[in-house]
Amino acid sequence: MSLAAHSPAARVGIDFGTTNSSVARATPRGVELVRFANDSLSSRSILYLEKARNGILSSSGPAAIERYLDAHEDGDRPGRLIQSLKSYLPVQSLTGTEVFGRHYTLEDLISRILTDLRVRAEHQFGTPIRHATVGRPVRFVGAETGEDEAFAVQRLRAAFLRAGFESIELELEPLAAAAAYQATLDHEETILIGDFGGGTSDFSLLTVGPNRQRKVLGNAGLGFAGDAFDAKIVRYLIAPALGSESEARGLNKMLPAVPAWIYANLERWHYLSFLRTRNVLEILTTAEKRALEPEKIEALRALIDQDLGYQLHQAVQRTKTTLSREESAPFIFSGPEAGTLDLRTTVTRTDFEQWIAPELHQIEETVDKLLQSAGAHGAVVDRVFLTGGTSFVPAVRAIFETRFPGRVVTGNEFTSVAQGLALA
Repeated sequence: MSLAAHSPAARVGIDFGTTNSSVARATPRGVELVRFANDSLSSRSILYLEKARNGILSSSGPAAIERYLDAHEDGDRPGRLIQSLKSYLPVQSLTGTEVFGRHYTLEDLISRILTDLRVRAEHQFGTPIRHATVGRPVRFVGAETGEDEAFAVQRLRAAFLRAGFESIELELEPLAAAAAYQATLDHEETILIGDFGGGTSDFSLLTVGPNRQRKVLGNAGLGFAGDAFDAKIVRYLIAPALGSESEARGLNKMLPAVPAWIYANLERWHYLSFLRTRNVLEILTTAEKRALEPEKIEALRALIDQDLGYQLHQAVQRTKTTLSREESAPFIFSGPEAGTLDLRTTVTRTDFEQWIAPELHQIEETVDKLLQSAGAHGAVVDRVFLTGGTSFVPAVRAIFETRFPGRVVTGNEFTSVAQGLALA
């Protein structure tokens, strides 16, 4: 569909997430969401860079994943898969990265994802898009100071401008989710919003009504969410099978077979591609020769050398999703090369909840402190609205169901923020 040059530019709401992104616009008939591959209402926040005759090509979302997997099936790995870019926004020491001899700033990389989102929305809506209301977390992942927060906002704005947007308005993500819930009301309520994404957990307490009136009583945020839960599965379930507890013979004593920092990077699955360097592979080759359990180190080396971070993450996600419905779940992960990597085990929901207990405690404390700082208590909250993928985790939901019995509702867990941003 061609866009008429004289068509008025539309404003959209964009939820650019650590893991997934979605786009929506408000219409007289309600909110319309952009549809991506397989009719999905969200797109993975993933970028794939690959060499081509005329330079370096980029793709994002479903197309990035497809090209990455195709390259693996062909036995070739010419590209670079980059994930969770939003989590780097407040890191002032990280200016960018080098890919195929070319330096890319973080804003460059994020703008490529945002450009694809804009073009997809323009194609569906049939109008130029130059203005957006954009979600931001209460607290960015890794932000330790107000300066870090301001730096993250500055970079986010710069990425949108590079992606072809002319004006950007920012709205806190939990307040956007509140706007989506508010649109369903015909009376006034005091509501608590819990927005659980891939990188952040955000909370807002506010009073809303049917005529868009809104009084914000308080906001709070944590710099972790679903990715931190995934990391615990890697730490306690996967890393031991890859030698994290294995030892090697030193001169006079037993030593860890592999440096701990390699496993720490393994937990942050979007870091795994950064481990695929000559130095790391040489460390693992040497460790495999000295280790008491060389087969585990061989499996770790295969995982890194074959750049299987995305596939590993998908296996972790399947296990976590099953644990949201069942009391136990299998974990099955095999590499493309027979015999080098085959992990099969079972995890119980009880074990998983023990692993994430510190994070659950922080969520509880944050909710309690938010109520206290607002001079409120649980009884004044009419409704709790939970959104985001991590809100499906039973232990997370139980925190709110215990404190606010009979008042917890959910809906549009992956798109409510974008819908609220469009309404805003």
